[in-house]
Amino acid sequence: MPIMSKPGFIIRDGFPAALRRQAAEIYFQAFEGKIGGILGRDGRGLAFVERVIDPRFAICAVSADGTRLLGIAGFKTTGGAMVGGTMSDLAAIYGWFGACWRAALLSVLERGLANGQLLMDGIAVAAEARGMGIGSALLDAIVDEAEKRGMKEVRLDVIDSNPRAKSLYERKGFIAGGRLSTGPFRRLFGFSFATTMARPLTPHQG
Repeated sequence: MPIMSKPGFIIRDGFPAALRRQAAEIYFQAFEGKIGGILGRDGRGLAFVERVIDPRFAICAVSADGTRLLGIAGFKTTGGAMVGGTMSDLAAIYGWFGACWRAALLSVLERGLANGQLLMDGIAVAAEARGMGIGSALLDAIVDEAEKRGMKEVRLDVIDSNPRAKSLYERKGFIAGGRLSTGPFRRLFGFSFATTMARPLTPHQG
């Protein structure tokens, strides 16, 4: 369902089934440096993301004609996440042994959700669509989604190697908090630490 129209693209809830592969590709390409070492750059990482990516926890930018996915933003609540999956999903791609050690490493990146908190789980924009304001529009839509759900706060984690994203979040009212260090796994994850940022929300008056 469309949320807003902008010159050259439309922001909408979720994504149609026909664009599922594009959604997985855009997400994996954007975060390959962070998750590729664990999920694999041999096609299996992309296959896993395509298997588990959930449109119920996504907001997307699509071309005006609806045929191309230009950007995607995921979020996580206590009800689920855009890219989650189960041990069975991991095992379907990697086998049970591969699923177990990958799940253990991915748990290093996990943080719990506080009551009334929506976690923004990454923004990814297709290479050909950068410079159109899609990232900013998706971030605004995530904040609107959190407000509609009655959340008190939007939280996100930005890695140290992405200063442009941190600057965008600061312009949008997000305030830096604590840090998550990857410690001995920094080479595997491709970054040394992530900064937690949060934006308090004003509850809607009924």
